[in-house]
Amino acid sequence: MQIDLDAMRIGLRYPVEVGLVGDSRRSLRELLLLLERKADRSFLETAQRGMAEWWQLMEERGTRRDKPMKPQVVAWELGSRLASNAIVSADSGTITTWFARQIRARRGQRFSLSGNLATMANGLSYAIAAQIAFPESQSVAFVGDGGFSMLMAEFSTCVKYDLPVKVFVIKNNTLGQIKWEQMVFLGNPEFGCELQPIDFAAFARACGGTGITITEPERCGGQIEEALRTPGPVLVEAIVDPHEPPMPPKITAEQALHFAESLARGTPAAGDIARTVFRDRIRELL
Repeated sequence: MQIDLDAMRIGLRYPVEVGLVGDSRRSLRELLLLLERKADRSFLETAQRGMAEWWQLMEERGTRRDKPMKPQVVAWELGSRLASNAIVSADSGTITTWFARQIRARRGQRFSLSGNLATMANGLSYAIAAQIAFPESQSVAFVGDGGFSMLMAEFSTCVKYDLPVKVFVIKNNTLGQIKWEQMVFLGNPEFGCELQPIDFAAFARACGGTGITITEPERCGGQIEEALRTPGPVLVEAIVDPHEPPMPPKITAEQALHFAESLARGTPAAGDIARTVFRDRIRELL
């Protein structure tokens, strides 16, 4: 089922069986009147057990102490410390995976992503707009280094207008989503994905804001807490494992084959990538 204000968008991203054109809130209110409680609760209970297992897995991934630090750790620690009125804006890329999986949304919070596939650099802009529109709310940008570096000068806008936006940059010095698409979808070696390393914390201080660097998973939570309670604009760069893959819920045989082909064809750091993926899978199977 898809509910959308624009009839042209029904089925645009994914085939639907039922398409409803209208406002989501009003549509759901009408649908609720048609629901009947079923005596057989097995489907609901199965779904609830599945979600409980999913969040247990997300917590396990988000509390690991591996070094280099896993990006999931930053998202998990941030999510557990967000204010009840937080507005979180994320960018496109592997950052979207950590944002969607490890930051658990709570009632009263709001979350924004780019409306189009791979539209990078929106995270900071959205966060600035949110802070201006809702000055009493906590506005957070959760972005990757690729997307952030495209529009990073706008951090000076936060300083100029004293906007207390908190920016969390997941830094792995690579265009991660492109890297994994090349490998897993095409079976090709990674090519042209390396980013020039930038000291984002130093950049934030040069703009007149606060800059913090996180490298240790043991200190990650405390440093995030420090950033959130620091007045004014703050930028946190979290240096993470560049070889951590955004694993799909289910791995197809074709994806596994393409991954193996990309390693065999000369993907840079192929050994490190293979060891990271192997360790991650073994850890979760034990």
